[in-house]
Amino acid sequence: MALTPYQQLEQEFRRLHAFRSAAGILRWDSAVMMPRGSSDLRGEQLAALETESHALLVSPRVSRLIERADANAQMLEDWQIANLQEMRRERDHSIATPRTLVSRLAKATSRAEVKWLEAKQKSDFSIFAPHLEEVVGLLRDKAALLGKALNLDPYDALADEFSPGLRSEEIDTIFTALGRRLPGLIHEVIEHQERRPALDITGRFGASKQRALATELMKALGFPFDRGRLDESEHPFTGGVPGDIRITTRFSATDPLTGLMGVLHETGHAMYDVGLPEAWRGQPVGRDRGMAMQESQSLLLEMLICRNRPFLQYLKPLLEKSFGVSGPEWEVENLYRLLTRVRRSLIRVDADEVTYPVHILLRYELETEILKGELRVKDVPDAWNSRMEDRLGVRPSNDAEGCLQDVHWAVGSFGYFPSYAIGAVIAAQLYESLRSERPELDQEIAAGQFTGLFDWLKQNVHGLGASVSMPELIQRATGKPLSAAAWVRYAEGKYLEE
Repeated sequence: MALTPYQQLEQEFRRLHAFRSAAGILRWDSAVMMPRGSSDLRGEQLAALETESHALLVSPRVSRLIERADANAQMLEDWQIANLQEMRRERDHSIATPRTLVSRLAKATSRAEVKWLEAKQKSDFSIFAPHLEEVVGLLRDKAALLGKALNLDPYDALADEFSPGLRSEEIDTIFTALGRRLPGLIHEVIEHQERRPALDITGRFGASKQRALATELMKALGFPFDRGRLDESEHPFTGGVPGDIRITTRFSATDPLTGLMGVLHETGHAMYDVGLPEAWRGQPVGRDRGMAMQESQSLLLEMLICRNRPFLQYLKPLLEKSFGVSGPEWEVENLYRLLTRVRRSLIRVDADEVTYPVHILLRYELETEILKGELRVKDVPDAWNSRMEDRLGVRPSNDAEGCLQDVHWAVGSFGYFPSYAIGAVIAAQLYESLRSERPELDQEIAAGQFTGLFDWLKQNVHGLGASVSMPELIQRATGKPLSAAAWVRYAEGKYLEE
């Protein structure tokens, strides 16, 4: 029996998923295992996969099948109609971007990523600058073409690839609300915490012991090690694909909590992937609902669940057993104060959740100016340093702790940064509803029982895949449209408690 146009589309998009899966593993390998001298070869490999993916999406065959499937949409189930809509969206994005530009961007970002790492290690932005110039130039071309084809602002066209439907207008509204409250809140919290100092953890903690504890926690949370793994990299991330998930982190010999919280953050991402509908795997509708939703899941787990007293009651005996430690600095209340300590600091990935949005607001402002040509690449270090000092009261002493700390611009991810702060706002709003609907949550977490948490998330977030828009998902889960209000309530309640 001949396949319908829609069934043929599913076959084509399974091929596309296979290409992207292979690219995901290659990118993971680039960060974790690849010899540095292999970057040009890896760039060619990724460019080939990107080119094949692009060719599939822009082929006349796929466009014909989409139109024919659309004409017979009344024969499709609801999830298939949503899948068809996502197929069309991906097709439209790809048609707007010429194959030659896709290939040039893949090669340029592969080179830039290697030069970024070298520049960061040497704390010398000039090593990276010409490669960033090349990437930015190509991204401007891409943004202009996408914006024209999709009737979007160029920056919104790039952001739409990371968080579909998220627009500058919504970002600006939320960021304005955060920006109004953050300066006063940071001052109040630091002053408040000075009256309740925490005892610092001292000593040295072997990476193998930290890794063993991290693995134990990941298993308790439900991470499937038969379909994933944990490694180390310069910049922690979650890569691979559902069914083959790769987590990386960094371990500190003197601070075991940093690497552990990094693992828990990335496990939040991974558990979103684990919870996606298996029946839809390989199809656009079976993917997550964009990076803002992804970040909401990692921040919900790390910040709202794990940096809280119930989880620390569960964690305390595990820390004592793993590291052979005891004493007042390892008591739950002291661990809580350490993990919620607010400081004006330079490094985004190490920032607390109160100052963290300031780091994102800064990057959002800079990258929009860079894309528009209002800020020259060579002037980025000075702009970064002066604005960091203005916003947070600290100034980088070198490029490594300033504008070279993130890999995102090197790999062409302009429009990605807002998803971190928007993700925090989503997480707080979801958390309010979760706690309201599951009053026994704290008791479950303290006992090391996470099934209830992930059942709720699977029902309200993970299990929906990309079948509904981000605004609809949030409205369904919380009964309200997205706003900064829940985050402000959460931050004030947690950090200004008496």
